[in-house]
Amino acid sequence: MSERQEKRSQFQQEKKRHPLLWVAIVLVAAVAAAGMVGWKSAGGTGGAYQTLVAEGGKVTVPVAQVSDGKAHYFSYRSGDDYVNFFLLQSHDGVIRAAFDACDVCYHARKGYRQEGDSMVCNNCNMKFRSDMINEVKGGCNPAPIERSIADGRVVIAASDLELGGKYFPQQ
Repeated sequence: MSERQEKRSQFQQEKKRHPLLWVAIVLVAAVAAAGMVGWKSAGGTGGAYQTLVAEGGKVTVPVAQVSDGKAHYFSYRSGDDYVNFFLLQSHDGVIRAAFDACDVCYHARKGYRQEGDSMVCNNCNMKFRSDMINEVKGGCNPAPIERSIADGRVVIAASDLELGGKYFPQQ
């Protein structure tokens, strides 16, 4: 066989497939997909919390920023500690505030997601009407936060946010 024919036969040979390579690729893809699901469910929005700091013992957010009927997620930082919470305007026009955790499922660290006019626990899938947030507490209801409106801003005392630290134990 000539050198040219030898070279041609090398390229025309059927390549051997390694089944273990395919198994490894499938396993890596499955682990990556599971990691993304875990990342998305950690904290109601997949980590999309806006970090806030207190000024004069208060945390404030412009009402215009949270008056669209959608849940807006925030993280209050005090030193190394953090407390996650959300604000939303319910269909009755009231701005609601609650920790992104509840008395029952906070250990799972999954928070809530919004579905229409309800907040849904990402751990147990219980639904809570937005107009009942801050009205009903305990169980799997979003744990309420005292808030007020002043000068076009939602105002929350830093001390009230710090009370929610029990829902977010540091690892």
